[in-house]
Amino acid sequence: MNRTRTAFLVLAAAAALAPALSGGAATAAGSADYLQDPSGGEGKMKSMWTKDDMHKVEAQFRFHPGIQYKTITRPGPKGAEEYERKVGDPTTLAWEPGYEFAWSVSDSQGVKKLLTTKDGKQVFVLRAVLRNARRAEVAQVRQELKDRPATGRTKVPGGKRITCDTGKYTVEWSVTRTGYGTLTGSLSWDSSCEQYRTAFTPKNQGAS
Repeated sequence: MNRTRTAFLVLAAAAALAPALSGGAATAAGSADYLQDPSGGEGKMKSMWTKDDMHKVEAQFRFHPGIQYKTITRPGPKGAEEYERKVGDPTTLAWEPGYEFAWSVSDSQGVKKLLTTKDGKQVFVLRAVLRNARRAEVAQVRQELKDRPATGRTKVPGGKRITCDTGKYTVEWSVTRTGYGTLTGSLSWDSSCEQYRTAFTPKNQGAS
């Protein structure tokens, strides 16, 4: 009984990395895992004032690597083979990045940089480019948002899979508040899948 219980605890830990989705696909747990620019906390933003010091634009960018894989069915550990479970298939590992943008626009009311309000509808252009180690463009997203509130956040799917272990990448991003200005930034990302490949070894998936 203790042996079986221990096996289930191991399987539960492995399952945390491989929740099943429809169609036999799965994505790693911890969808909150991301790289952020600027770093320094949930509310950290880059900011700029317009030349007349009457309008402030702030922005934040998050890159979601989005590991993807399929699952396969395996028997339970020795002594409990009937307890089949779905486990991650390391041969199907791949990245499917997504991009998240946040913004905030403040307008001064008569006095520069003072008595600001966050009202009205806004127009934004969001852009992100993924470049490989040779600086070649691998993927790009661009989205124009109209009639948006002065403070908001949105996610943009990348729509392109990136093969595991293809080196280091740079993500360049920008948020433009039309008529006010553009905030830009960049961050680095390593496409190694080693941590997931290790998690999917028979030992870590509860095989005896």
